[in-house]
Amino acid sequence: AGPGSYTVGTMSERFDCHYCRDPLQGKKYVQKEGRHCCVKCFEKFCANTCTECKKPIGADSKELHFKNRYWHDNCFRCFKCYTSLVNEPFMLRENNKVWCSNCTATEDAPRCKGCFKPIIAGDQNVEYKKMVWHKDCFTCSQCKQVIGSGSFFPKGDEFYCVSCHEHKFAKTCAKCKNPITSGGLTYQEQPWHSECFICSNCKKQLGGKRFTAVEDEFYCVECYKECVAKKCAGCKNPITAGFGRGTSVVNYEGESWHDYCFKCTKCARGLANKRFVCHNGKIYCADCPKRL
Repeated sequence: AGPGSYTVGTMSERFDCHYCRDPLQGKKYVQKEGRHCCVKCFEKFCANTCTECKKPIGADSKELHFKNRYWHDNCFRCFKCYTSLVNEPFMLRENNKVWCSNCTATEDAPRCKGCFKPIIAGDQNVEYKKMVWHKDCFTCSQCKQVIGSGSFFPKGDEFYCVSCHEHKFAKTCAKCKNPITSGGLTYQEQPWHSECFICSNCKKQLGGKRFTAVEDEFYCVECYKECVAKKCAGCKNPITAGFGRGTSVVNYEGESWHDYCFKCTKCARGLANKRFVCHNGKIYCADCPKRL
């Protein structure tokens, strides 16, 4: 901003005011654009109007101008913080308001989505999908603890730390009841940690392996044969329906047989779903006891 383009002095020669024709000799006058006028007429006809206070800038006032706009020197202050901008860097903004460089930088800075205050150069911040927060304003929607630059999970307009997201949204293991954060498996529409879905006997993980469920307990093939399955009264091997070739079981007086092991002691005819005779603890077809 620079000074106005006119001269103020005391008239020593004989001149009359250009406007009111009063003599100016010995009086204070103003010369502007080759015309001499008294101070009163200058303020009435020639003075510039202050952009800030809208009053004339008189001959006795210091005038500043910028881009065809004029200010009293004491009106040339930052619109935001009121600091004098005489000999200071400034910015002319909307509505002809002048701003200091600090307030301009603050006003143009992005606003924190948490506290709505500006994020100025040097502030630590977090950005996500064109939104920005001060680092300390980026907090978990559940526990309100600062997430800062840590890991988080977005859910709509809310953000959760890892721990709160696990407890609020993660599936819960059917056995240990803790959240399943990754991996896991499903059995009968229930989620399990892989490390929780194990054989009740040997504790090996059963994910992706063959197993048998017995009264809410799970067994691998080997442990089921060894510890749970009934032994065939014929071959003495475990009866493991679904494992190996035997799928049907014959039960008689507290003992069990593979269907293919239930046969006549004498002629070895298969007796599953057929008439048989028990003699001296042994099984015979209907014909063989007559030959004994």
